[in-house]
Amino acid sequence: MFKSLKISEQGQPLNHSGRSYIGETMQIEGDLRSSGSVDLAGLINGNVYVEEMILTETGSIRGSLEVGKVEINGHLDGRIKADTIVIGKTAVIKGDIFFRNTLKTQEGADIDGYIKRIDNGKRETDEDIEISEIVERSEIKKPKVIPVHQKKAV
Repeated sequence: MFKSLKISEQGQPLNHSGRSYIGETMQIEGDLRSSGSVDLAGLINGNVYVEEMILTETGSIRGSLEVGKVEINGHLDGRIKADTIVIGKTAVIKGDIFFRNTLKTQEGADIDGYIKRIDNGKRETDEDIEISEIVERSEIKKPKVIPVHQKKAV
């Protein structure tokens, strides 16, 4: 009937919000996985797989980021794959960005990479044309017109 509330040794209730914080003085070597949310102000040298993330101005990731929703205000050196991406004006991204639903970018963000919207159920087909193919295409030549001689009426 009543839910017990876990208390820390200091007498404070424990945080069960599913949100984790990685502070400015913390550095993680290796991959990070969480089914919850992560606020990153420190450094991660590895791939990150989380449900939701806020990368603060002091935060940095050197690796791929796969996330449901992300807000980026810091540095990211690697590929991003997410449903929703918000890129703040202080963000510096060096890597490709793949998003499913929404991509918002504030003026001032520094992005060096390819940006593409992806679809969950879509597979690559012959209809997908690479940009290099479009640029390298030669002009389409019009067919040569051959006049048809009319018959004289008798």
